[in-house]
Amino acid sequence: MKAILVENNSTNLYIDEVQNQIINEHEIKVNIKATAINRADLLQRMGLYPPPPGETEIMGLEMSGVVSEVGEKVTNVTVGDRVYSLLPGGGYADTVVIQSGSAMKIPDGMTFEEAAAIPEVFLTAYLNLKLIGALQKDEFVLIHAGASGVGTAAIQVTKEMGAKVIATAGSPEKLEKCRELGADYVINYKLDDFAEEVRKITNEGVHVILDFIGASYWERNCKSIRTGGKWILLGLLGDSKISNFDLTVMLQKNIHFIGSTLRSKSKEFKIQLTKEFDAFAMPLFENGSLRPVIDKVYSWQDVEEAHEYMQLNKNIGKIVLRIDE
Repeated sequence: MKAILVENNSTNLYIDEVQNQIINEHEIKVNIKATAINRADLLQRMGLYPPPPGETEIMGLEMSGVVSEVGEKVTNVTVGDRVYSLLPGGGYADTVVIQSGSAMKIPDGMTFEEAAAIPEVFLTAYLNLKLIGALQKDEFVLIHAGASGVGTAAIQVTKEMGAKVIATAGSPEKLEKCRELGADYVINYKLDDFAEEVRKITNEGVHVILDFIGASYWERNCKSIRTGGKWILLGLLGDSKISNFDLTVMLQKNIHFIGSTLRSKSKEFKIQLTKEFDAFAMPLFENGSLRPVIDKVYSWQDVEEAHEYMQLNKNIGKIVLRIDE
């Protein structure tokens, strides 16, 4: 099998042969047709985000493809099925072996590129909004980086849950995409103080914050969340260290501050999450209520260019790699 690898003593990427994988009785082998890029890939490439112990060093946290082999005790999929899945790693390859419980069947009419753009962002959104955030009908959620992969998924999941979205983004094009996906309110964080705008909209603040930014938004997020709200930290795009850190507001507002990463969860947890998400989302993907948002599709031969594009932070939605034969 072939995979995208990181050159020793550098961050250069190249495609080469690697050892074929053997499946056990509960696993399936998938010929990958597409994968998608996540910021975790960029960090892993630089040696800053190693895979969980025991997992492959090959990048790629999601994939879509065709089942080519099944283990003896697999009953939920068969050879030839089109499937997509969250991965602990290994998506930047032409073949992957996964637990059969991790596989979701691709809805009819959906392309491999579209399917590959779903797992990481939609499962992250579902986990943090429904299971961790316990978002309720008519509540407010503040979604930072609303035009990002997770942001575009989170806006759609929030609306399906009957809640209200306030999304932040930094350009008119990104704000328009947030509106198109269902955001009730949009804020250009480069032009306006989002904390002031949130208070105008909600009076008391939001019930849930999905925070990909971290330190640079600390004070404004403190002002934006209501008493008893859930503040879920998903990323650190705005640094991790806060100067003049004061915990008083956390006590005064009874804030639930939660760090959340999906990659480090156990296989068992991810399989159960996948089953719950699939039951929730499959009919919504089939009727068009939910849809993956793709900015660009690259050949995996152009992975360097695709990574450079993500670094520019101009993408709206996902950047997908097509695995060419």
